[in-house]
Amino acid sequence: MRTFNTAGPIVAEDHYHIPPLTRLDLDEVLGLVRGKKYFTLHAPRQTGKTSALLALRDLLNGQGYHCLYATVETARTARGDVERAMRAVLGQLAEWAQVTLADDHLEDAWPDILAKVGPDKALGTALRSWAEASSKPLVLLIDEIDTLQGDSLLSVLQQLRAGYPMRPAHFPQCVVLCGLRDMRDYRIESMGSPFNIAAKSLRLGDFTREETSALLGQHTEATGQAFAPEALQAVWAQTQGQPWLVNALADLACFKSGSVRDLARPVSEADVFDAREELILRRVTHLDQLADKLKDDRVRRVVGPMLSGAEKWDSGGRDIEYVRDLGLIAKDAPVRIANPVYAEVLPRELAWVAQEELDQEAAWYVDAEGNLDIDKLLAAFQDFFRRHSEHWHHRFDYPEAWAQLLLQAFLQRVVNGGGRIEREYALGRGRVDLLIVWPLGTRNQEFVVECKLLREGRSLEGLIDIGLEQTAGYMSRCTPESGHLVVFDQRKNRTWEDKLFHEQRRSKNGVVIEVWGM
Repeated sequence: MRTFNTAGPIVAEDHYHIPPLTRLDLDEVLGLVRGKKYFTLHAPRQTGKTSALLALRDLLNGQGYHCLYATVETARTARGDVERAMRAVLGQLAEWAQVTLADDHLEDAWPDILAKVGPDKALGTALRSWAEASSKPLVLLIDEIDTLQGDSLLSVLQQLRAGYPMRPAHFPQCVVLCGLRDMRDYRIESMGSPFNIAAKSLRLGDFTREETSALLGQHTEATGQAFAPEALQAVWAQTQGQPWLVNALADLACFKSGSVRDLARPVSEADVFDAREELILRRVTHLDQLADKLKDDRVRRVVGPMLSGAEKWDSGGRDIEYVRDLGLIAKDAPVRIANPVYAEVLPRELAWVAQEELDQEAAWYVDAEGNLDIDKLLAAFQDFFRRHSEHWHHRFDYPEAWAQLLLQAFLQRVVNGGGRIEREYALGRGRVDLLIVWPLGTRNQEFVVECKLLREGRSLEGLIDIGLEQTAGYMSRCTPESGHLVVFDQRKNRTWEDKLFHEQRRSKNGVVIEVWGM
């Protein structure tokens, strides 16, 4: 039985999959190869880059080329040690050529070449020797190129550039560099432009909605287990087609969750959300690596203003491009987190310690009929915030968003008793939107909670007026039982008596909204 793939390249007989080459503009790629161009292919982790390169290798080897795929990840530990890195790179090229092409030329030649010409010429000399010995045009696909660092990366790029004018008789006709980052980052890191010979920088995209449905449909075709329409929509909505997330959610919902083993029962929307929560709580490698990027200053400058609901931000275009290349934010405007799963992971990771330390239980806020008492919950947080905010103020890695993160940790601790929180935030929105979803029998209770910061020079009444309209607008997109506007007053020299209040207001179109001052 085939399964959903959550680790490594696709194996067609083992995995449900979208044919890798259909995810590329194959006509463009083949045109670049035939045109003797060098180019880069980039995409975030676990998007399907390696599967695409392996499929391209097999296609080209069937079309009269001598195409070699190799990963240079083993050179990561060499860092700036060029000789160590070059030994690892040449060793990998030789091994992959021997295993996949039955070609021993590099295996026999590279140690002597390295000893004779040194690390700064060894790669170029080895590729020249190989191209001259090959009866077919040589195409080289180098994966994980950006695991090389500093002078090691610079040396590889410069040697490829130096050999470029000798192609195709004396150097590879085409070289494809594949990694996480766009070509522009190679130029920045190398403090020059040693790979300005690249004709194109291609990005491998996420699944489309149609591809996501087709992948899930392969499971239905193979096993008879259907996905309910709401479940199909939930997988797409939560992942936005990120390939690893699509496969991981489906894998857990179909194979790992004890509640979905009867193939006669369709996978439900609840199964998808249960799988999402399990993924997050497991802190699986994909999500853990994502969360680890929060320590990067370039990521902090983009994500921090989102989490705080800032209207302005200081991050420049290069920061946004970098975070986009990592897959953290969407490819199109506005600048926002790439998908709801990531949007859930980031604040929960930053508020993890707070959530674990908070002494809150869902039972305190649930009545005898199972209803979540949202007013009681927010009143309890208001009291908690007054008593403990000084303690928590300096404990968050993203201090500009500490108040919003503390509220989310408080809510998460309670909602983990059975519900979930959906979060929306993006650069320049001026707010953070939360939707609390609480299961109640055959239906869900929904509560909108919108957070805004009151900064120096702003009027409380003016901010509330804006917040009321924003909250009402968010409420119109769902079916909430109530809407709540939380205002964190960060102006100096304000007493708690000034900051703490709870009152009922109406938006311009008459929507009743509870306003909580803190």
